[in-house]
Amino acid sequence: MADRSLLRRVILRSTPLGTVFALGKSRVLTCEEGRHLYSSTGCEKKLEPENEKTTISKKGNWYALPPFTPSVDGAALGKTIAHRQTEKKHKASDTTSTSTMTALKWVTRCCPELPRSLVQKLFRLRQVRRDSYNVEVQQRQLKRVAAKDLMNSGDRIVLPVSIQKVPSAKTDSTFSEEEMKFLHSMVLFKDPAVIVVNKPPGMPVQGGIGIKRSLDELAAKYLRFDDSESPRLVHRLDRDCSGILVMGRTQLSATTLHSIFREKTLEASEYDLDSKRRIVRKTYWALVIGSPRRSKGIISKPLGKVVVDNGKSDRITVVDDVQSSLAQYAVTEYEVIGSSCYGYSWLELSPLTGRKHQLRVHCAEVLGTPIVGDYKYGWQAHRNLKNPGPSALTWDHNEGLPEEGLDPFSLNLGNGSILDKQPRLHLHCREMVLPNISLALQRAKSITDLDLEDVKTIKFDAPLPSHMQKSWDALGS
Repeated sequence: MADRSLLRRVILRSTPLGTVFALGKSRVLTCEEGRHLYSSTGCEKKLEPENEKTTISKKGNWYALPPFTPSVDGAALGKTIAHRQTEKKHKASDTTSTSTMTALKWVTRCCPELPRSLVQKLFRLRQVRRDSYNVEVQQRQLKRVAAKDLMNSGDRIVLPVSIQKVPSAKTDSTFSEEEMKFLHSMVLFKDPAVIVVNKPPGMPVQGGIGIKRSLDELAAKYLRFDDSESPRLVHRLDRDCSGILVMGRTQLSATTLHSIFREKTLEASEYDLDSKRRIVRKTYWALVIGSPRRSKGIISKPLGKVVVDNGKSDRITVVDDVQSSLAQYAVTEYEVIGSSCYGYSWLELSPLTGRKHQLRVHCAEVLGTPIVGDYKYGWQAHRNLKNPGPSALTWDHNEGLPEEGLDPFSLNLGNGSILDKQPRLHLHCREMVLPNISLALQRAKSITDLDLEDVKTIKFDAPLPSHMQKSWDALGS
């Protein structure tokens, strides 16, 4: 006999009001119980079984998950948005998918608090069942289901009641008002689908070896704004790069944005250089050493990764053989927007593709003008660079300094301009144009034809970080 105090782990996300199913019976949750069921950290509310007789087999009760219903296919929607200039109308059914949701994905989506390893073990031990409608016998049947089996509309997964209460994943319980204030000051825009921040230089975007604090971790802690889901990354910025970073506030919006950015790169490979047709536009500002021969142009040079230092590290470089398996198509537009007699130039860079270190390598190896502070690809240019010093430049010492108490992560935001002995990377995502994802998702849920023609774009602007602003002012730009 199963213990009455066992926790029913049912996380409902597809209905506004939760229901606990006992296969054959159901009851509507109270508001208090529903609040716990929607918590992303797991359900802490203990629910008593309704009736000991509600059993499916000799092993006892089962926990039934919500029935699977078709949802918007974020990848298909992103592709539709990216190509809306040539394909004006689409059926709403084109952006829904019932064939790509597996049983494993549905369980992990409904029960995010369950460790993935435990869910996979349940499938391996064949302890997961699916309640589905059998057309041949004209009735619902309960059968074993494999992890990779596809879900059909109305299918309901049931899990054994023997699952014990799993401790919540260890999280950092410390909360800092100063850190929260700093993270909130980074926010440029937010709506139900996306959140856009102005990433400071020196803050890593993702965690990894030797990284204690990263933006994705901090966003989950301070930028949820009472949402059940944490913001998800949809593109990257180098650790020392600053500027606009977009995150999806839901799994669906993140998948849609991923698809849009991917289509952006694919379109560029087809030489679609008409800026008016680009659904996504990024604009970076960079201070470089030297000046390009031409004031503006388009760089189309494939990039590839090579291993150096006896395999200890790697770097990106221009690949001459375009047929090489290492070559990745990369296109960058550039324009000189300012120059200085001290040997510096300000460039406006627009990447049409999204390759790793694309702008840094194109500036250093193709234009011959490495970005200031890029010691990986421009160390020789920095070695030969003569710093004119503060006395030779026009600079107000009171300008560009961060306010006291607004650097809780010790990023040293006031340092790193060309006035310092060792400048930091001068590369900043200044502007970005994206489609209105929130409106597109609303349209995608419509049962009528999906018309995206009037889904406008949104433009985001991020001010320069203090070290670049200092350099800008010092050069009299």
